[in-house]
Amino acid sequence: MYSPTEADAVIIGAGPVGLFQVFELGLLDIKTHVIDSLPEIGGQCIELYPDKPIYDIPAIPVCTGRELTNNLLKQIEPFKPQFHLGQEVTQLEKQADGRLLISTSQNQSFLAKTVFIAAGVGAFQPRLLNLEGIDTFVGKQVFYHVKNPEQFEGKRVVICGGGDSALDWTLFFADKGASVTLIHRRDDFKAAPQSIAKMRELCASGKIELLIGQITSYETKENQLSDVIVTDIDGNSKQLGLDALLIFFGLSPKLGPIAEWGLDIDRKQIAVDTEKFQTSIPGIYAVGDINIYPGKKKLILSGFHEAALAAFAAAAYLNPDKQIQLQYTTTSPKLHRALGVTVPTSE
Repeated sequence: MYSPTEADAVIIGAGPVGLFQVFELGLLDIKTHVIDSLPEIGGQCIELYPDKPIYDIPAIPVCTGRELTNNLLKQIEPFKPQFHLGQEVTQLEKQADGRLLISTSQNQSFLAKTVFIAAGVGAFQPRLLNLEGIDTFVGKQVFYHVKNPEQFEGKRVVICGGGDSALDWTLFFADKGASVTLIHRRDDFKAAPQSIAKMRELCASGKIELLIGQITSYETKENQLSDVIVTDIDGNSKQLGLDALLIFFGLSPKLGPIAEWGLDIDRKQIAVDTEKFQTSIPGIYAVGDINIYPGKKKLILSGFHEAALAAFAAAAYLNPDKQIQLQYTTTSPKLHRALGVTVPTSE
């Protein structure tokens, strides 16, 4: 049994607000560990709209979800946060000494002085293909995430979905798979226009195949998934051989274990005050879309504001006998050192 990792702060959620929470805590010299149920950093921005434009980030007229994530990662580099991805926080318990014991689905544990829940609308789980027995092949021939693209090269790849992830991987494998077939329930796609145009171009040239319909059954041979049956809106069916089935039906947010942590929950969101963004349990803060309070607006910029106030509240909680000074990154030598920047002196 491993001893839990001790931490000043654990952030649950690696979306934009969780990343900015790292920055605000870092300015106050509070080190962080970040846990996320998704396999990569970026939360909804990366999973749901990585290449779609965002227009309401202050001082940035337009950026994509991917660009926003990359910029936030660059911003927090000086603070060296430790990320723990692809695992869900399953348990959070207050200890006798006031610290918080956190357990994850990957059998990691943390003993934190403060916890920041920046979990968006909850832990994201992929929407599954609803066919009896298909889960037998998950991780072998059926995949909801692509972690190792090389394993699909030279294979007959079938991709399901109509969003950015489905289109992106269809285009990626077009020249790498033995065959690539995209299946979507209708001839209408919610993806970047350039991706849709490129997909149709590849269909016209015979590089890939597009089938409009849904997978209604499958066949096996020697304990392997060998074929799927695709049925269109008119009830016509087509049998399609494959080696790998990639499913991108989007993500379903679930409050999950958070509901069991003894927090004050209101309409599947965590109630907080608007001074500290603290929950009903001292030392636990909630920022971003996961929280609720009078006048709450679910905007990234609102989450950034909440993260700043939560960081100052946590600094006071961690150091009750110390006055927490408000310093500015434009003028504070201490913050310049923390950020690793050199400010030229005026002559």
